[in-house]
Amino acid sequence: MSFKSITEKVSAWRRYRAAVRELEQLSDRELHDLGITRYDIEIVARQSAGL
Repeated sequence: MSFKSITEKVSAWRRYRAAVRELEQLSDRELHDLGITRYDIEIVARQSAGL
């Protein structure tokens, strides 16, 4: 595995964790306005991070 590949994976994981943290801070109402539920947070974060 190349160094570039590893850094890309680490970067994607960081984007995922940042998205999860940000979405978890929203209220249920705000999440509803976005069309997602608390159960969807990890799925949405994975998709946005490209995992």
